[in-house]
Amino acid sequence: MVKVAKDSVNEVDVVLFLTTPEEEVNAGDMHILEQLKQCNVPVFLLVNKIDENPENRIAKTLVNYSEIFSFKEIIPMAAINGKNVDKVTDLIEKYLPEGPMYYPEDMITDQQERFIITETIREKALRLLSQEVPHGIAVEIIHMKKDEKGRYNIEANLLCEKDSHKGIIIGKNGAMMKKISTYARQDLEKFLNAPVTLKLWVKVKKDWRDSQFMLKELGYK
Repeated sequence: MVKVAKDSVNEVDVVLFLTTPEEEVNAGDMHILEQLKQCNVPVFLLVNKIDENPENRIAKTLVNYSEIFSFKEIIPMAAINGKNVDKVTDLIEKYLPEGPMYYPEDMITDQQERFIITETIREKALRLLSQEVPHGIAVEIIHMKKDEKGRYNIEANLLCEKDSHKGIIIGKNGAMMKKISTYARQDLEKFLNAPVTLKLWVKVKKDWRDSQFMLKELGYK
C-alpha cells in the first residue's frame, strides 16, 4: 500500500499535505516530505484546527514546515467551521491543468437518468438523517413515468436495514419523510428540467448490503 501511495504521487496534479499545529515536525512527516522532494508536483501545506490553537503555535508550525520543504501554497484553516476551505478549493483549481473534453459540452454525466434520481433521493435522506441512521439506506424506484404534460411521476422505496430505523426515517407524523421528499423533488426538477411528483415509502430490507442480488438490482454492481 505504501508503494502504491508513493507511485501515485507522480500521477496527480496537486498534493495536499495536511497537518495540525505542533511544536516540532514529527519524524513521519519529515520522511514523507523528503519523498515529496523527488516529485515534480505542486504541494500545498494545509494546517488544520487553527481555531483550537494559539497564534504563536500556528506561526511556529508554519515556520518549521517551511524550513523543511518549499510548498507552493501554505493555508492555515479550520475545516470544522469552513475557515479558508474556499481558499483551498480555489487554489486547487488554479493549479489544475485543463484536460481533454471526454464528453459533449451539454452532457453533465455519463450515468443513467434512473441512477441519478435514486442517488439524489438517497443523498437527501443521508444528509437529513446523518446523526440518526447509518449509511444502510438505499432507494428503489418502483414507478417512473412522464405524462403528456411533461410531468415526471416518480414513486420510490427508501430501504433500511432495521425496523428501528423505519420510524426514524418517517419521523413524527411523517415530518422527516416530507422533508426528504421536498428537498429531493426540488433537486430532481432542476436535473430533469421538468415538474416532478415524488412519492416515497419506507421498506425494511434486512442486510441488503450483503446481498449480491440486491446490490445489482439497485445499480451498485
